[in-house]
Amino acid sequence: MNAMPSIAPPALAISPRLRRTPFSARVEAAGVRGYTIYNRMLLPTVFRTTEDDYWHLREHVQLWDVSAERQVEIVGPDASRLAQLLTPRNLSKIAIGQCAYAPITDGGGGMLNDPVLLRLGPERFWLSLADSDLLLWAKGLAFGMGLSVDVFEADVHPLAVQGPKAETLMARVFGEAVHAIRFFRFARLSFQGHSMVIARSGWSKQGGFEIYLDRPELGHALWDALWEAGRDLSVGPGCPNLIERIEGGLLSYGNDMTREHTPLECGLERFCSLDSDIQFIGRDALRRQRTRGVPRLVCGVAFGGEPCPPLTERWTVEAEGKRIGSVSSAAYSPAIDCNIGIAMLATDATTPGTSVSVVTPLGQVEGEVRDLPFAVPPL
Repeated sequence: MNAMPSIAPPALAISPRLRRTPFSARVEAAGVRGYTIYNRMLLPTVFRTTEDDYWHLREHVQLWDVSAERQVEIVGPDASRLAQLLTPRNLSKIAIGQCAYAPITDGGGGMLNDPVLLRLGPERFWLSLADSDLLLWAKGLAFGMGLSVDVFEADVHPLAVQGPKAETLMARVFGEAVHAIRFFRFARLSFQGHSMVIARSGWSKQGGFEIYLDRPELGHALWDALWEAGRDLSVGPGCPNLIERIEGGLLSYGNDMTREHTPLECGLERFCSLDSDIQFIGRDALRRQRTRGVPRLVCGVAFGGEPCPPLTERWTVEAEGKRIGSVSSAAYSPAIDCNIGIAMLATDATTPGTSVSVVTPLGQVEGEVRDLPFAVPPL
């Protein structure tokens, strides 16, 4: 019998429809090996291997081109009203200069996005988006309600500096004022005479900052300055890392949660002001679900077998021979030394230690429910 011919992995056809970023040339020169499409932009996914990138992120410092985290700007006399309608999070407590994780819900309580909101002024906000067309939803609401507000995609391109050495690197380029920025707060600091928003935030648990570049022509100079200043810190290119974000329990919109899920099912009730009198879309639906009881919850799973392959579709999870949910993100964790995943399971099956079976492309393997985030041994 003839062996099956080897098949090259599918190529990503890049055209003007897929937007490049102010850092794309530097990302390519650094040896990017894979992209995904995120908000119609290129988002790097791997440079060396996923595991090599993981260890480097935990030990050193990386530059991430996350320009695909687009900024929906809301500004004008009714900006606060529109921003509050979008999210169950009580925004009256968010001060200027503060960031806030803000789930966005539709009329049925379904998740539309889970941006980080930045309050730039009394009536000016940025929503730093996950991958969905939230701009159209916000513009439609503003138009339909006749609100006095401008809603548009700002020409802003975040560059994340992540890892345990991130603060040292940032201080070398932006000065000692970096040290005063508290977690999920931002300040305006100068680069080449231009003031930019810099937040202590980022999509990893290793610590770091996000630089909101609003002058694209400075992209190469900014990357180069950070690169040169970080040579002795083993600075390297990076991107959101699958292993690290699963370990940290960081949910990915479109993967671990979609419009079919509510914030309550996603473990986000602490960001939902359901007992206040604030008005937001989906409030009644979320109150009803809380009263009835949440039928499913996000949780972690750890399971055996060979290191699992990349997950391209959800894997079924069973308990006592019955389907109880699915795994939406999975990877082999070299630190925990087993496969780990993020799953949405029936609520009565989410107690840590519950035995489950995961149906993977390599076969059915045994595992157990774990808390999120996972307990990761220190370096």
